[in-house]
Amino acid sequence: MNNSNQAPQAPQAPEVTEQEYNVLADTFGIAVPEAPEVNAPSIASSAMLGELKISCWTGRKKDRAASVSVTNQNNADNGTASVNKKLLGNCDELTAIQKFVANARNIHYSMTMPWSDLGLRLLPTAQYFKYHQQMTDLQNEFELMVDTFCNNYTWEVSRAQARIGSLFHADEYPSEDSIRSKFAFNISYIPLPDAGDFRVDVGNDQREVLESHYNDYYSKQLQAAMGDVWQRTYKALSNMSERLDYSGDAKKKVFRDSLVENVLDMVELLNVCNVSGDSQMSAMALNLEDALRGVTPDGLRNNETFRAETKRVVDDAIKSLPSLDQ
Repeated sequence: MNNSNQAPQAPQAPEVTEQEYNVLADTFGIAVPEAPEVNAPSIASSAMLGELKISCWTGRKKDRAASVSVTNQNNADNGTASVNKKLLGNCDELTAIQKFVANARNIHYSMTMPWSDLGLRLLPTAQYFKYHQQMTDLQNEFELMVDTFCNNYTWEVSRAQARIGSLFHADEYPSEDSIRSKFAFNISYIPLPDAGDFRVDVGNDQREVLESHYNDYYSKQLQAAMGDVWQRTYKALSNMSERLDYSGDAKKKVFRDSLVENVLDMVELLNVCNVSGDSQMSAMALNLEDALRGVTPDGLRNNETFRAETKRVVDDAIKSLPSLDQ
């Protein structure tokens, strides 16, 4: 049944794709609205992404026959024992390289902040020259150590026959020509994209969705990076406070000169790593710089009043730190 009082429906306009709209806009001089501005803070000019990739031959291999032998000798279930042998036995040169690699990674971590699970770390622009120089020096030293090891590799393999006895099997060793490829030290730098900088042809609606997702990711990663700096600050200050605690029945604690140096280094890091311009972080760095000016290890050891006052300042700084998951 028709309702004569019902207003006639306007014909529905045909859908126009973004590409078609842009053509019409160019033809008739229509201004195309720009994408909405991104609200997430941008640190693209104050930081970059750094990646350190180091490969190092482990010199270890599982010996299946030895694993079975140990299992049977002890009347254990199959798969209970696993024998991983050092192919070169106790090789000082290889051990030195492995320790060097661990130290290089620690330096990399100490000079950067977490960013992604893919190995990329946030590197403040203010830290770049110091970081690059240190990493380059480490890379050169690594190459020299590896060259020395590779030059002596054939001799080390021959010595391994005596070192590991019946566990030696010649076919388990990389060839002299291929051993060098087991080592690598590479540093990469990647510009940090602006938050929401999506230049893909997916339509305005989907681009806004992508920008929203990235803004959320960007903010969370930045928060995690800043949180890492606060965690390091807490650790350095807490250690200093604990070492200076002579009160009550607490025994006088021995501390190294590096106790003060570590905290001063942390203050420098607060300034360098404040890529987001956090006012609380800036204030913390300034206050600690003023409070620790003139503080020396010997002064802390020999002057009880000076030590107690320094501990009070450090404890106050700890209390003023933002809430952390400790």
